[in-house]
Amino acid sequence: MTKKKGNNWTAYYDSDTHRYFAEIIYTSREGREQYNYEITREIFDKLGTFNEDYENELLIRTAKMTYSFENTMYGTLGPERTVWDEEANEAMHACVKKTEKKKGGK
Repeated sequence: MTKKKGNNWTAYYDSDTHRYFAEIIYTSREGREQYNYEITREIFDKLGTFNEDYENELLIRTAKMTYSFENTMYGTLGPERTVWDEEANEAMHACVKKTEKKKGGK
């Protein structure tokens, strides 16, 4: 499995690089928040096994954050765009594109 998904999170496995990533996204009328993480295989394997979906988000948040975007009608909660790890962030985007391409190609 190369992708797992919950209410507000999606996790990816890149079989070419053997790396794991996850994103948490909240979108509402008030604005948008996005947080990207580089996760471990152990975290990826546990995702989706909890009774409550928020527990998946809590587990993801234990990993290394690579990117954040927070902008709501109440004002920006932090730096509007913050990239913590450029290489990991780009690797995650490449993984997402490959996953979507495979999905569309089937």
